[in-house]
Amino acid sequence: MSTSAAGHLPPAFPGRAAWGTAAKLRAWQEEALEAYLRSETKDFLAVATPGAGKTTYALRIATELLERGLVRAITVVAPTEHLKTQWADAAGRVGIQLNPSFSNSTGVQSSEYDGVALTYAQVAANPGLHRRRTEATPTLVILDEIHHGGDARSWGDGIRDAFTPATRRLSLTGTPFRSDTNPIPFVRYEMDQAGVLRSASDYTYGYAAALRDGVVRPVLFLAYGGAMRWRTKAGDEIAARLGEPLTRDQTAHAWRTALDPKGEWVPSVLAAADKRLSEVRRHVPDAGGLVIASNRTAARAYAKILLAITGQPATVVLSDDAGASAGIERFAADDSRWMVAVRMVSEGVDVPRLAVGVYATSTSTPLFFAQAVGRFVRARRRGETASVFLPSVPLILQLAASMEEERDHALDRRTDAESEASIWAEEEGMLAAANRTERTLGLEDESRFEALESDAHFDHVLFDAKQYGLHAEAGSEEEQDYLGLPGLLEPDQVAHLLNERQTKQARGGRTRPEPVAGPSPVAAHRALASQRKELNKLVAAYSSKTGTAHATIHLDLRRACGGPELASATGEQVTERIERIRRWFVGRR
Repeated sequence: MSTSAAGHLPPAFPGRAAWGTAAKLRAWQEEALEAYLRSETKDFLAVATPGAGKTTYALRIATELLERGLVRAITVVAPTEHLKTQWADAAGRVGIQLNPSFSNSTGVQSSEYDGVALTYAQVAANPGLHRRRTEATPTLVILDEIHHGGDARSWGDGIRDAFTPATRRLSLTGTPFRSDTNPIPFVRYEMDQAGVLRSASDYTYGYAAALRDGVVRPVLFLAYGGAMRWRTKAGDEIAARLGEPLTRDQTAHAWRTALDPKGEWVPSVLAAADKRLSEVRRHVPDAGGLVIASNRTAARAYAKILLAITGQPATVVLSDDAGASAGIERFAADDSRWMVAVRMVSEGVDVPRLAVGVYATSTSTPLFFAQAVGRFVRARRRGETASVFLPSVPLILQLAASMEEERDHALDRRTDAESEASIWAEEEGMLAAANRTERTLGLEDESRFEALESDAHFDHVLFDAKQYGLHAEAGSEEEQDYLGLPGLLEPDQVAHLLNERQTKQARGGRTRPEPVAGPSPVAAHRALASQRKELNKLVAAYSSKTGTAHATIHLDLRRACGGPELASATGEQVTERIERIRRWFVGRR
């Protein structure tokens, strides 16, 4: 420890003076700092949305406690090796020297350090060592992403054994807690009105508040569905459209088929995301994109597709590769276009220039989704927006629409309780189906499931929990209307432009067929087939928007316009139904 024989900080410790060259605290950080200093409690839980600046806040508390002599050492516990280094670098900028290379095997370090940065796994491997260190010196323990204390019993038990003797403990999280029966160490629980114990934070700063303050970027979610076809382990070939009502198993298989790099869905969505990135880079030249993949095989395949699209190699980051942290650091510092990663960027990793994302993974928990989206929301200047491309999977779209909701950790969970939130039950069912299919990714199981083909179409944009846009072909001018939104916009400007584009599309702006050059007429059967196809797309879009079954919408159109079933309708009758459903989209019956 960097303490003298008398047990005091060395004269070189800069204290609050170091903050003169560091970033000024944001309003929420000042408020949360005051709340912490007023509390004078041993345990404090701060919940702040990803990108809000939890690290800066925690280090300011550490500086205050060191300067006041309340603690003489700092221990940071983080989920990953990469984050240990990130914490040490951030602490060094404000004059606190943390050792991210502390080894359990040696158990000692240079006196130049004010503390250590550890992982939860490292603490669990030898909690006795870290308990002795904590007992030896008055210590502030910062538990980053404290929900990991509930990931495994050994992790929770480890931090409880190691840090019960700490002088102060500051717990941080920026993502929704799970709902289970395992209490997280050092977190206070209170009974809610339904009789369920829930975690109680001492300070909360949610995404909605951060968005109002300009601390985080607004997020555009661009949803893509498409036609999927796969072969089951029984040899049956199944076809379905991602984005339309399906069973859980069908959704899981269609989702996996979409993510197969050999199909057309992934290349089409990556091409669309790269177009969006080009538009953003017109205003933000160093903006970068991130593809979040399910596994290393898919990640490498996605990188090859991006190379073909852009002509530039993508940075590939795999969690079990020795050079993963260095790869992230290089990408964060340069101005290259794309990074593809597996798990490494789920939380905490700081790459502020990330502006466009592709959620190409079948992981569906609220925790992971919030962590993933959190990589794109860190604001550097007003007007920056984040764009995240998603598969049209109901659960994922529901998570995107509920970003502003705050969830506490619930204990004593009862599966038959009437008060149980439906999203948790839906999540578990969908995740179980997805996990069943993901287990077939190994070569030994490859014959049990085969993705045959896929295509992609643009479904809609989700912004501020509202849907904008109608179905459009990938690569079409209608899709480009949404991909080409300016890269610097205030949230109200985003909503205004999305409304404009949807109204234009619903009124037939670019959806009407262009005049055919020359005198050659179009055969009647082709014209009628094209009209029916256009009507079916509009019906599918309206079904996605309202949740109404396709057949019901067709029946409502017949009632409103008259005429026979679609198969017998004339071109004039189909055109009338097209115009009618377009009016429905803009609220006119």
